[in-house]
Amino acid sequence: MAVSGFADLHTHTTASDGLHAPEDNVRMAKEAGLAAVAITDHDTLAGLDSAIREGAKLGITVVPGVEISTVANGQDIHVLGYYMNRNDPLFLERLAELRSVRDRRNEMMLAKLNELGIPIKLEEIAEIKAKKSGDKPGETIGRPHIADWLIQHGYVSSLREAFDRYLGKGGQAYVNPPRIHPTQAIVWIHEAGGSAVLAHPGLYGEDELVRELIQAGLDGIEAYHSDHGLEQEEAYRRMAEEAGLFVTGGSDFHGTRQGDTFHGPIGNRRVGIEVLERLQDRGRGNRI
Repeated sequence: MAVSGFADLHTHTTASDGLHAPEDNVRMAKEAGLAAVAITDHDTLAGLDSAIREGAKLGITVVPGVEISTVANGQDIHVLGYYMNRNDPLFLERLAELRSVRDRRNEMMLAKLNELGIPIKLEEIAEIKAKKSGDKPGETIGRPHIADWLIQHGYVSSLREAFDRYLGKGGQAYVNPPRIHPTQAIVWIHEAGGSAVLAHPGLYGEDELVRELIQAGLDGIEAYHSDHGLEQEEAYRRMAEEAGLFVTGGSDFHGTRQGDTFHGPIGNRRVGIEVLERLQDRGRGNRI
């Protein structure tokens, strides 16, 4: 692992709802002058092996990660895990269960879109994803793939419009099926030997929940995120430091669709690479 430089600790690939293959993210991290990049796909570790191989070729440290989908107080809450045991059978089984919930959510969203007169089918969404990344075990279909279909068929003109009108919170087709609570995600990550970090808390408007998760054993807070303002970054940095937690950051890169980079380009939020060793050490301390 590099001993100096910067890391982007939040990126997505074609293993979930990103536009670029895992190895592409590693190459973009290299081009952005980073020393390390995390692959944190939704509820899957499927993109890690190819990213790690590419990182070894390019001299970029690839941080094994995941972004776990949870629900609290009626809204989606995401918990990032780092340096889990990637071969832990129980953890892999739990992620598979979460992907099945994601599949149900997709079906529910498509049903709502059908009710709105939009004749979208799950098979067509799967075809869109397969054309971009193939059909690999452990990968997931997400809302950006549904947005791609809506754009291709002229129902919206951009990813942002797709989320604002239909797929995002408050959208006409938005659904939020039962999922685990974020405290459960923290336990799962710890039991797999990893460190648990709350993703983009500024998007939730639930600072009391953040404090609750700190008490539940959270290891870090993602203070620096593409959708956080400067005041939010400072507030969550201070909250993390006062609680003795790690301060992390990342772009939450998903790719660029129709000129709209969602959420931001790789490297536009970064932290010092020294945090990686601390994340690894904390994770080892969590192993049972």
